[in-house]
Amino acid sequence: MLGGAFAAFTVSAGLMHSYAVFLVAFIEEFRWSRAETSIAYSVSQLVAGASSPLVGALVDRLGPRRLLLLGGSLLVLGLLASAFISALWQIILLYGVVMTIGANCLGLVVFVPVLSRHFVRHRGMAISIVQSANGFGRAASAPLVQLLISTLGWRETYLVQAAFMAAVVPFLASLFRRAARYPLAVVGDPPPTRGFAPIALPSPEWSLGEAVRTPHFWLLFAVYLFTGLGSFLVSLHQLAFAVDRGFDKLYAAGVLGLGSFLAIAGTIFTGTLSDYIGRELSAILAYGISILGVVCALLITGPDQGWLLWLHACFFGLTWGARGPAITAKTADLFPGRQLGTILGVITIGSGIGSAAGSWAAGWIFDLSGSYRLAFILSIAAYLCGCIAFWALRRPPTR
Repeated sequence: MLGGAFAAFTVSAGLMHSYAVFLVAFIEEFRWSRAETSIAYSVSQLVAGASSPLVGALVDRLGPRRLLLLGGSLLVLGLLASAFISALWQIILLYGVVMTIGANCLGLVVFVPVLSRHFVRHRGMAISIVQSANGFGRAASAPLVQLLISTLGWRETYLVQAAFMAAVVPFLASLFRRAARYPLAVVGDPPPTRGFAPIALPSPEWSLGEAVRTPHFWLLFAVYLFTGLGSFLVSLHQLAFAVDRGFDKLYAAGVLGLGSFLAIAGTIFTGTLSDYIGRELSAILAYGISILGVVCALLITGPDQGWLLWLHACFFGLTWGARGPAITAKTADLFPGRQLGTILGVITIGSGIGSAAGSWAAGWIFDLSGSYRLAFILSIAAYLCGCIAFWALRRPPTR
């Protein structure tokens, strides 16, 4: 089950995060502004959030295998059509809508409900392993896609991605057919015992209506919103920022990609740690390391400061997605039951709003000021707000 979820999420994350590399290619060919080029990514994040409740409800009814087949088909269609775009609205439609819905069917909203029922005592660790696929896909895609674009061209790179996706979808579907044979743990299994953080599991079978009436639901919504805002005020524009500072495109993509590989270890470590020290302290630790990475970027003034670029890539990459397992596991801790997928999907709207606002705002700020400095400072402020909201989730909700 973990292997199938990890593989599917790696593929979808790699394809979607590669837009940061295509962004530079689009700016060079079409002469779009940074804000215009960011619109497709912002729309993608909004659509991801808006479609999450639907995807969550569907996985509660249909299971992950059918959604994986649907999502894979949409990704292949979107990648093929993207190779022939000539206008901004086309990439907004294809990447922002078609491919985003497809990737959402291969994302955490699909896998977390199943994993949460399989793993109760080690829920944070299980979710963190799958969440680490986000960093793995992001790390592998940046240098690989930049290399393909540099050698083949960006249109041909889209065709290569489409062929790859068409080849792996049947294999991923077969993994989930076998994984479905394993029985599910009973919702409401005993909470962790000695050696684990005292995570008090509420009574099972929370409905969406009951969850919405608690302050914890809206605090989780705020955590998702501020985390998305803080992350995407930086992440989408990392490569463009490095190129503006004078770094070679392929070198910068390689550094940022290698830094993103650290997210695999960082995500698994913080998710597993949350089983022992609590979700709140684990998430706050990840926020602090991310802030340190953004500070390193603020200090870069030229290509002679490669060591600062490495530090930024390592610190920011180490905690990319590292808060995800703690946040998602906290949601499963607070609101377990058959409607967990639906509840998680609605809460994820906050992530979509924050990510969309952050990715577009960073480009808009650059167009106005010629610098990403203000965007990076706002990223730090958003992370601090996320810390405060998460710390307020210490006690479980009551009906």
